[in-house]
Parts: sequence; C-alpha cells; structure tokens
Amino acid sequence: MKKTLNYISANEALSHVHSGHRVFLHGSAATPVYLVKKLLERKNELERVELMSISIHGIDLNDPALKGHFYMNSLFVSANVRQAVNTGRGDYIPVFLSEIPKLFNEEILPIDVALIHVSEPDKHGFCSLGTSVDVARAAVNKANYVIAQVNPQMPRLHGDGFVHVSEIDAAVLVNEQLPEISYAAECTAITDKIGAQVAELVEDGSTLQLGIGCIPDSVVSKLGHLKNLGLHTEMFSDGVIPLIESGVINNSRKKVIPGYCVTGFLLGTRKLYDFIDDNPMIKGLGIDQVNDPRLISKNPKVTAINSAIEIDLTGQVCSDSIGTYQFSGIGGQMDFIRGASLSVGGKPIIAIPSTTKKGISRIVPYLNQGAGVVTTRGDIHWVVTEYGRVNLYGMNMNQRAHALISIAHPDHRENLERKLFERGKLN
Repeated sequence: MKKTLNYISANEALSHVHSGHRVFLHGSAATPVYLVKKLLERKNELERVELMSISIHGIDLNDPALKGHFYMNSLFVSANVRQAVNTGRGDYIPVFLSEIPKLFNEEILPIDVALIHVSEPDKHGFCSLGTSVDVARAAVNKANYVIAQVNPQMPRLHGDGFVHVSEIDAAVLVNEQLPEISYAAECTAITDKIGAQVAELVEDGSTLQLGIGCIPDSVVSKLGHLKNLGLHTEMFSDGVIPLIESGVINNSRKKVIPGYCVTGFLLGTRKLYDFIDDNPMIKGLGIDQVNDPRLISKNPKVTAINSAIEIDLTGQVCSDSIGTYQFSGIGGQMDFIRGASLSVGGKPIIAIPSTTKKGISRIVPYLNQGAGVVTTRGDIHWVVTEYGRVNLYGMNMNQRAHALISIAHPDHRENLERKLFERGKLN
C-alpha cells in the first residue's frame, strides 16, 4: 500500500468537479481556502454546483456573481455564507449537528466531491483532518472523489481524523496559515458578569461543553480553583488551554473516554493549533459520537453552556434566526441540552446578555414572527444574564415568566410585565 502522495495542481485536481455536482467543503479552521478560491475562479465553466458545509472561515461565498454557478446549501450558517443563504443564492438545512453524518452515511445527501484540508502524511501514510474531524470524517468515507489540500501547517490531531493516502484521489500541496479567530476585543464588562454567573454553577468533577466567544472564555478564566474537570465538547478554543496545562481539566471523572479531552473541532489562534498538535490528551472524533446525547449523558455533571438570540417568557429559545432571517443554525445546542439534562447532576445553560448592542431586550414576550425554536420550553433549564440566573425546570408558565423578567434588563421589565398582564398571566 502506498504511503506517499503525488501532488498535482489545483486546476488539475478540481477538473473533477462538474456542473450539477454536490461538493462538500471541510469547515471552520480547516476550510481549504486555497482550493475553494481556485474552484470559484472556474465559475464561468460551471453551473448549479451545490456547495455544502457546516461553517466556512477564511473565504467569502456571498458574492452575487456566483449566482447560477454555485449554490450554498448550508448545514450551518456562518457570516461567510449568510447573505447567500438569505437572498436565494443558497439555503439552510435544519438538522442537529449530531445527525449530519447520517445524511452522508445513508446517502440522503450523496457527495460527488469532497474538498478537505489535511496535514502531510506521516511515515505510515496517514494524514490528519486536523482541527475539524466533525462531519468531515463521514464526508471522506462516502464521497465519490476526495481532493485534499495538504498543508504542513495543519496540526495532527489524535483520534478518528486520520485519512490514509489511499483514501485521497487528488492532492494539492499548499503551505498556508489556517484561519484564526479571537473574540478578545469584543469582550465587555457585561460578558464578564455573565461568565461569573455561569462559573458559579460549575462544580468539582463537572464535564464541560463550551463554545467560542467572550462568555465561554470568561467562564473558563474563573474555574482555576476547581478540581477534576472534564472536557467533552463539540468544539473549543484557546480559553481552555490554561485549565488543561494546570491540571484543573484532567478528565479523571468522565465516563466516556476518561482521561482525554474529547472534541469534534477546534477554532482559535495559532497558539491553540500548536497546543493540539500531536497532543495525546486531545481526541478529535466524529460529531455523531461527540454530540450523541446518549453518550454525553453518561458523563457526570455535564455543564453545557450555550447562547441564544432571544428567549420568550414561556422559555422558548431562538438561537438560529432573527425572525425569518437565517443567522446561524441549530448546531449542537439541543444535542448538549438533552445530554446535560439527562446527566447526573447536569446543568443545561443558556447564557445571554440581557439586551442586544442596540438595547433591544433578548427576553421577549413573543418570539419574532418567523423565528425558529431551537431549544423548546420543555427542554429549558438554566438561563443566565448579567442580572442573575434562574432555573426554569419544573416551573409553570407564570412562574417562569416572572423568573425571566427578574433577569431581564431593568429598562424592559415593566414592558414585559405589561405584556404578561395582557396575556392574563400576571398572577
């Protein structure tokens, strides 16, 4: 069996993409930016090529000139595809992140070509999917043709993300930096207060699910006094590095893959990518394993920290749209809300600023017309803002409305109470 790759030009490799094809794009920090740019340069040669990914970084697919040539059928809506998805040049598939591999494996969405981004092969002929195993593992397994952007700067992540050179049909050698992201400049006193509220809910021996952004970073910065934390999360960023290095996160109490940090993908700065490179403590697995609520629930005290766009007074959580405008996606929120709720001592948490940057309340009497419910009022537990935290689980409609009003911004509480009175629920 061969253990090396024969590199060819991007144009030669991409000649296997034809009009009408469905093309999977490796996502997040593993977006194969060079290959995608070269593919877009061929737009006048192609029609109705369907692009599919969970997220895209490092390249913008919103260009109106792509209309008719490329159609973005997104499994999660990031800023780089948001305009296309909302203006008829693309669309969004509502699906739990944990179930996306099923769409590929059962050929509900058969893949003609997969564009992936991998490390150089080792002496045994294995490349690594690097920062994003997630749904890419299933895409590689099922695609009719696999084109790899091979990059010496892609870290080698332990786990299930290894791809043997025999699985790669065409390889293009590209030495370029990975997309990086940091939210440090956007963090405020408000996000820090929310982080402090959430951090007080985390106990010794908890298993953490964290996302990226100011609130998760604020939370982890306040956990240094705890012991024996675990990490089982769909993704993580730079913020957890100090907790792993100090031994606060040691994964000793976890029941699912104890002793290891488990993740589906990573997104952050080069510091993070260097930290995970050949680090045996970090395991990247397929998202159908990482986000399986049945597996998540086996871990103790799962503390799942997620965000939202708005929450109504009954506890319905909209996390993916602003009215009918598709802003993001379902992602893994419900996977971990359910997993945490079934975990012994688990805490599913929705953490949000009380208002938008424009001062609009995020706690609302009714969701915006057309808004999508991601977490139902039957699944909601903890809600946290800078004004406090409440646990809605077991509360009736009147009780949870009052609880939510108590952590809304003071400027909006009177209006929320008025709307509650109009509904005949102000008891």
